Amino acid sequence: MGHHNTAMAGVDVGKSWLDAAIASSAARWRFANNPEGRGALVALLSKLGVRRVGLEASGGYERAIVEDLHKAGFDVILFQPRQVRAYAVYRLRRAKTDRIDAGLIAACTAEHGAVRPRPDPRLQALAEPLRLLEQVEDDIARLKTRREAYRSPDIRAALANEIKRLKLSRTALIKRLRAALAAEPDLAHRFKLIVSIAGIGVRTALTLSIAMPELGTLSREQAASLAGLAPFDHSSGKHDGRRMIAGGRANVRTALYAAALPAAFKWNAALVAFYRRLKAAGKSHKQALVACARKLLTYANVVLARGTPWQLQ
Repeated sequence: MGHHNTAMAGVDVGKSWLDAAIASSAARWRFANNPEGRGALVALLSKLGVRRVGLEASGGYERAIVEDLHKAGFDVILFQPRQVRAYAVYRLRRAKTDRIDAGLIAACTAEHGAVRPRPDPRLQALAEPLRLLEQVEDDIARLKTRREAYRSPDIRAALANEIKRLKLSRTALIKRLRAALAAEPDLAHRFKLIVSIAGIGVRTALTLSIAMPELGTLSREQAASLAGLAPFDHSSGKHDGRRMIAGGRANVRTALYAAALPAAFKWNAALVAFYRRLKAAGKSHKQALVACARKLLTYANVVLARGTPWQLQ
């Protein structure tokens, strides 16, 4: 069944209500967010021939309906809170102040080509060690800054010891995550493809492998929007329409952003040239770096879609 003959639905989730809409239709339905209401909503969507339903994560109120929809066999896409807004502003040219409603979520769902796969339990098990690794890295950065502020040799030595201990912990966590991916042939293959990209090291590849399982099935725009690297115009305040980035998966964005700097200055010839072009065209260093981070993500999406390492592109 192709997209054109499959109805796409959007559900706006509130504490007490579920508002539903079908893409490219003006009809709206409202159900109570309780077992009866959810049952009625699932029955309606089945009757309308809907296969895919998009919802916006809303502080946990969506959990029960997501579970019911999964059980009933629907493809479910759970958007990050700011993804739908970014999509509305960027693709539909809506104002940033427009209320997000079920209709907008339905439109976003219809455009979101790749169905979000069921969460891979193997990757879910790695989400916590990855989070711990990110926190340890934050601690190292914080302690380095703190150490700079002291002159007492004792205090500096104590902080240096603490930094050393955290670095050992970081190394052990990276080793553990790499080993976990290496133990699964399909995950090991994906990791190898991502790491083949000039400018993406082991650390960034770990985050992309674990936190972005959808890579390789997305369009360029979808990948950028999931990572929170999709540009969209801020019409408000002093940005005078200059494009900013927002929303998305912060850890993915941080990892790509960290990789973009060395890649754009040294490791990836294509990015070095791209960065220079953007700077020559009057972009700020930060804007050019964000564009380079987005490019790295696009490269990862492409190598995974093609299944061939970067060198052969």
